[in-house]
Amino acid sequence: MTDTSVFVVRPSGPLFGSVNIKGAKNSVLKLMAATLLAEGTHHLHNVPDITDVKIVAELLRRCGVSVSFAGEGHVIIEVPPTEKIVPRASLELVSKIRASVVVMGPLLARCNWVELAQPGGDDFGSRPIDYHIEGFSALGATFSERDGYLFGRTEGLTGSRVVLEFPSHTATDNILMAAVLAEGRTVIENAAREPEVIDLASMLISMGADIRGAGTSRIEVQGVPKLSPADHWVIPDRVEAASFLAAVAVAGGEVFLRGAREDHMEMLLRKVASVGVHIETTPQGILAKSEGKLKAVDVSTLPYPGVATDYQPLIVTMLSVADGTSVVSENLFSGRFRYVEELRKMGADIFTDGHHVVIRGTPRLKGARVQASDIRAGVALVVAALVADGETEISGVRHIDRGYERIEERLRALGADIERRSAQDLTGCADVG
Repeated sequence: MTDTSVFVVRPSGPLFGSVNIKGAKNSVLKLMAATLLAEGTHHLHNVPDITDVKIVAELLRRCGVSVSFAGEGHVIIEVPPTEKIVPRASLELVSKIRASVVVMGPLLARCNWVELAQPGGDDFGSRPIDYHIEGFSALGATFSERDGYLFGRTEGLTGSRVVLEFPSHTATDNILMAAVLAEGRTVIENAAREPEVIDLASMLISMGADIRGAGTSRIEVQGVPKLSPADHWVIPDRVEAASFLAAVAVAGGEVFLRGAREDHMEMLLRKVASVGVHIETTPQGILAKSEGKLKAVDVSTLPYPGVATDYQPLIVTMLSVADGTSVVSENLFSGRFRYVEELRKMGADIFTDGHHVVIRGTPRLKGARVQASDIRAGVALVVAALVADGETEISGVRHIDRGYERIEERLRALGADIERRSAQDLTGCADVG
């Protein structure tokens, strides 16, 4: 997709049907990196066709790994012997995606050195990689920095006790991947508990790793000398499920989220039910029913199992058309309210106060030209446009493509009036892009 793509959305009434929830973006990128730990042919299934996957695939190729897409969400990754791996990650690719930092753990464990450009990604505040560096240092790595690159070296990683200052999901994943080939026992305290951490641990265990406690705040790893290739099915994306849930909440209707897992999003489902959406869960997925008449609630983002920060723009959007006044508190990342001004352009009555946003619900929004600043904010604007009178043009679609596979086609199949256009095709819209 080009940088000039825009979504054009018009209100179309309630949504009906079913949608298959794709594999989790926040899991698959780490799983792809984890294949670096074992020579041979790996098979990943239920991989979403999104830009971030393509970027990590190219990152792996630059490291000497073969990555091919076999269709139907099947990715084949062939990892060469250690001496043929190139443990470098260029600025060109790393600057596009923060998750690229997760190649550090596998490359340090496998090759004993790594060179990594400082990571980029979504623009909603600083997310330093100090937790990663501190964890690797505890395992025996040393680091230096020069010209925007980090240089990591080790004579061989050794198990240790790692206490995370914050239960960072990505740091937990990275340290876990380094520890599986470290000599001796590693304990990660205050570990992240997300389902995606469990998914990574599950794949590593299938490869021969000795891991206990994934999904709790204390993970224990006994290092092993060698791992085998993986054949793994990626868990469903709980944030994508939340995005379609938000869409049916505001637009009304009845949509079955096939593959969505209740146990991965219990706190969110509780909040969405309190807003006024009827939720039914089955082993096959989640059924959401809404009349489009929502009620105000207060919400705070917290580390898992609390309400995830990635849900926050979706929640604010739902509450912008709810009856009453709501307060949403962002406790994880600064700068994540930058999309609020775009919602204001659409008539939302919202103001921010520090890490809080106060939303006075209004029955309808209005179409406008708005800009997606990151993946989740972009999808939140799409959701808002479903109940905005007139026509909404959303630029910055490249951000949405990073985390969602052809979302416009899947929403259209549910009855939404949404299309992708080139900005140049929109008369009088030369400033959109």
